[in-house]
Amino acid sequence: MPPPPIAHSLGWPDYVIFFVILLFTYAVVIYGRSRQTPTERTIIDILLDGRRLTLPFFVATLVATWYGGILGVTEISYNHGIFNFVTQGVFWYASYLIFAFWIIPKLKGHSYVTLPEVVKKYFGTKAEKIAAIFNIFNVIPTTYALSIGLFLDALFQTGVINGTIIGVVIIIGYSFIGGFRSIVLSDIVQFSVMVTAVMCVWIFSIITYGGLNFLQENLPESHFTITGGHSISALLVWGFIALSTLVDPNFYHRAFAAKEPKVAQKGILVSTLIWMVFDLATTAGAMYAAATLANANIHSSQAYLYYGVELLPVGVKGFFLAGIFATILSTIDSYLFMASSTMSYDVIGNKKHRFLNSYRIHFILFALLAIVLAWLFSEESPFQSPGTIKNVWKTFGSYSAGCLLLPMLAAYAGFTKRGFTAGYFITSTTLSAVVISLWRLTSKELKEPYLERISSDLKPLASLDDLYMGLLTSLIVIAISWLHWREAKTKTLGKLYRFLKLIFSRQ
Repeated sequence: MPPPPIAHSLGWPDYVIFFVILLFTYAVVIYGRSRQTPTERTIIDILLDGRRLTLPFFVATLVATWYGGILGVTEISYNHGIFNFVTQGVFWYASYLIFAFWIIPKLKGHSYVTLPEVVKKYFGTKAEKIAAIFNIFNVIPTTYALSIGLFLDALFQTGVINGTIIGVVIIIGYSFIGGFRSIVLSDIVQFSVMVTAVMCVWIFSIITYGGLNFLQENLPESHFTITGGHSISALLVWGFIALSTLVDPNFYHRAFAAKEPKVAQKGILVSTLIWMVFDLATTAGAMYAAATLANANIHSSQAYLYYGVELLPVGVKGFFLAGIFATILSTIDSYLFMASSTMSYDVIGNKKHRFLNSYRIHFILFALLAIVLAWLFSEESPFQSPGTIKNVWKTFGSYSAGCLLLPMLAAYAGFTKRGFTAGYFITSTTLSAVVISLWRLTSKELKEPYLERISSDLKPLASLDDLYMGLLTSLIVIAISWLHWREAKTKTLGKLYRFLKLIFSRQ
């Protein structure tokens, strides 16, 4: 029997605080929108807020945007303990630092608006369009739409899909009207609430139950190992998914919107410290939930919500729920913004005064698509799809990292001058997507006989994660491009040598 809705355990102060924070978010967005007339708004104003993000605004919007999967990370912590901090924390911190100190300097001095424009610089217009399409699939907020449905279902028993629809409609209400400025202003409010809310749960947990000793006494040993009961291979998959930060359009977008590159670099460093504290708080909070709610009939993705409401006093409960709600909303609105602006700006190429109308149409379309995909991945779907945020996350993360990561890193490393041309980029990205899809759709039992027929040593590859297959495909294409370049260079040098030898021999 499912637990009663969280709303039954709330007092009137909780409702007041929850809805005041939601209304305040709307208010700051409308106020900010009213400060600028439509005739003043250029493409740069709409997409990048005029490239004027200072450090506080940069940090607030980046942190808020990047943490919408709070129900996903708490689900992993609930089931696997500190494995979450490693896979959803440590791996990502390394990626953030690589982005700040290796990629941002390469972008310096260019007036890029989107990540596909970076691709265009290295590989041309066709590659730009393909990168834009991959980016769109990367930022359709399926995971976060599913999260908002799970949140509202736990709160009011709306049903997951009904909750998803309600949540997405709320986001359309404030994000639809103002472009990136609306997103930034809403992120300021949401950032403040979300960080404070998870810290409250952590502090109250220690006060109520004690520290590490309590967790060690009430949780299995696997919760305190970095693998969490998984294989090293499964652990490293998340490391490669974390590297997808290096091709994430949201990260590039914030860097392009910063007042100057140094603001982006400092902002990423400050954000990383905040994420570290945030990850410690959510990991610890979900582990306390696992220690106290182990026998409760609660879905693991909703356990952190029920635990927080059970733990916190009246008034603080409403603030906590507003914080979780804000965390999810802040990511969905940014992802819908990126998907719709990428479609309008990069794919269709609408870069003039009609851009805003095109953007709004695509915003609605992608919001509807997010709802449909959330339904397909939910447990309410008739197609028996994965049903957990972790699996949805992994599915889309595998495509992002497996298709775009190595080709873009090859470009940054100078391989465009060593044979990795536009044709190879297009081949690498599309072929990796095909291989990932085929490998995912083919069962282990079907793959094993074919691999064994080639060589008995290849049979274990049937268990290899599809992300690795995508990366391997990209690596092979990049290697072939380099070998062709080297062969052509060798032939050219050989011809030059023979020509010079002929000239000198005649003398």
